[in-house]
Amino acid sequence: MTLLAWTLAFLRPHRGRVIAITALAVVEVGLVALAPWPLKAVVDNVLGGQPLPAPLAALVQPLVGTNTVALLLLVVFAGLLLQLSSEVVMMLHTQLQVTTGQRILFDLRGRLLDHLLALGLRQHLVTRTADSVYRLEADAYCVNDLAIGGIFPLTTAALKLTVMFVILARLDLVLALLSLSVVPFLYACLRYYSTRMVERAERVKQLESSLVERMFEVLSSIRVVKSFAREPYELGRFNHLGDDTMRARLRLTWQESLFAVALSATTLVGTALILTVGGLHVLDGRLTVGGLLVVLAYLSAVYNPLSSIAHTTGSLQQAVVSARRVREIFALQPEVAETDNGLDAAGITGDLRFDRVSFAYDQHRTILDGISFVSRPGETVAIVGLTGAGKTTLASLIPRFFTPTGGQVLIDGVEVSQYSLRSLRERIALVPQEAVLFGGTIADNIRYGRLEASDAEVEAAAEAAHVAPFVARLPLGYQTPLAEAGGTFSGGERQRLGIARALLKDARILILDEPTSSLDAISEEAVFSALRTLRRGRTTIVIAHRLSTIRDADRILVLHEGQLIAQGTHDELLASNELYGRMCARLSIGRSLDEPETVDELLHGI
Repeated sequence: MTLLAWTLAFLRPHRGRVIAITALAVVEVGLVALAPWPLKAVVDNVLGGQPLPAPLAALVQPLVGTNTVALLLLVVFAGLLLQLSSEVVMMLHTQLQVTTGQRILFDLRGRLLDHLLALGLRQHLVTRTADSVYRLEADAYCVNDLAIGGIFPLTTAALKLTVMFVILARLDLVLALLSLSVVPFLYACLRYYSTRMVERAERVKQLESSLVERMFEVLSSIRVVKSFAREPYELGRFNHLGDDTMRARLRLTWQESLFAVALSATTLVGTALILTVGGLHVLDGRLTVGGLLVVLAYLSAVYNPLSSIAHTTGSLQQAVVSARRVREIFALQPEVAETDNGLDAAGITGDLRFDRVSFAYDQHRTILDGISFVSRPGETVAIVGLTGAGKTTLASLIPRFFTPTGGQVLIDGVEVSQYSLRSLRERIALVPQEAVLFGGTIADNIRYGRLEASDAEVEAAAEAAHVAPFVARLPLGYQTPLAEAGGTFSGGERQRLGIARALLKDARILILDEPTSSLDAISEEAVFSALRTLRRGRTTIVIAHRLSTIRDADRILVLHEGQLIAQGTHDELLASNELYGRMCARLSIGRSLDEPETVDELLHGI
């Protein structure tokens, strides 16, 4: 699909407004065509004493007779009425264009966000968030800029040119043909400069996107920046990139200015040429002074829109680049395709089976290799292993964040890809190791687990997750607004809010990525008590990093380098698996498995 066809596709839902804009443009062109004629009448017929054309004289004579002053007042009033009407039409035209442009922008942003949300998790992991935000915020203006700033003005200018040329040809064919003499030069300027401006506009977009990424990265990592006292370093990096961006923008602006000067010079030369030839025609008696004023007014009506477009060509070229960037997003296919006739997962019991499941991001990097295990409703399965063993990836296959490259993941005997994606994920609750909180109140964040939940249900989930004690200390209670990502709360408090959200969801399958890692011993026991109640009749998958979590599981899976090397109860694995025994020994004394020397010790002899 060409860029023009792609742009026009966004206008189709607004065809009623587009038709109205076109109608107003036609009326506007008609009024602009009539606007110079009262001036011609004043110059030629009132001041010059020439007789009015017969049809016009038949209309005017009954009103003013032979009174010249009355004729002057009538012509001036008619001219004023035309100008005011033109201004009103232009106002309505502009307002409707802006309204349509904003609606197109809103629609495009909605479609773009919907497509971004539909992309697989892998795509978001390899794409910078700031770049996606920049495309959603800045690049989304492309259709508005191309349609409102390009297609409509060019169409109006072409209509004006056609109407003016026909009228000019009746007044003076030579001048009409001369008015078209600038068109080849305008086209040559456009062809010459457009390629250069597209390249530079693309460079500016890339640098501006990188600049936004840098700001986003710094502000989202402000705790680390301040802890290492790296404010001057980050400011220096920002200034260096900002300087490159500024220079690229200035080079693009210089190119735009040269193009505008070239275009203005062309139209000025064309106007001077017509003024010279028209003046000679007046001297020869082939054209009246009023007729020459009409010609010059028409030239202004045609050349001004072209000059305006020339001055905004840089913006149009940037809009072309933005359109390419937006289309790149739409060209990405969702990694997890929704099945049209997908099964409803509402009635699942949570019987989970992995059958020789493998997964790889690419052919050179295998993450999971031939994993098989079963988890029945009511059971808790803990996944343990060294860093990079594939624990989180394995759990991510259940809600179809990723698709296995081999084998099957089955729930109630049905492969997960056969379920409706939304229906499946509504039956799975996930508590990540780092709690994710949103803008809004505490109640809003807990209710994110089930949007239709009542206040009483929200408070009950909060009680079960041991949230109530610290909420009770807040003046606004559950209506307390959260700072960004809940930054004013401790890690344990944020984690308890995340657990309350999962409890409220009341899902058949729970995926817990060490949900108590940020809690103190008292809070941990309270949360585990709530989780034990919640787990009854449900399947629970726990990515475990603490010995207390491991001991509480019905079955433990030991992953090593993407393979399931052992599974069983805590006591069984202590007796049969050396790696598991070493890990438990380290966990019991509080050593982290991420320490290099710990990993070496654990792998020694395996």
